[in-house]
Amino acid sequence: MSGDLFSYTAYLTQRFRLTRPPIWHNFLVNVGLRQAGLCYHWSDALYRHLTHQHYPHFAFHLVGANIGEYLFEHNALVITAKGGAVEEGILIDPWRNSGRLYFAPLSKDSAYHWIHRKERER
Repeated sequence: MSGDLFSYTAYLTQRFRLTRPPIWHNFLVNVGLRQAGLCYHWSDALYRHLTHQHYPHFAFHLVGANIGEYLFEHNALVITAKGGAVEEGILIDPWRNSGRLYFAPLSKDSAYHWIHRKERER
């Protein structure tokens, strides 16, 4: 699965025509000069891709921080063992470092206070 994560992130980097830093890319999306590449575009695309693959031992979850705060909301993906708690999962965040995967145990990411966004999962 790790190879799939890295290769699909590379694909999305090209598809989104990514620029750096992430906040600049967000500006370009918000003014219409880029079509996609906001944090939720990344998390949703990875979620859809991974849930359509055959990974029977893993579950995929969407998480968010600062929900509803326009400039500060952030979304990412969490991978858990099938049946495991989201809080025990691994955070996957390709937006944070402009297309380079950031990953860490969710509980160790001190940059954000994450909440599970079950309502966004399909």
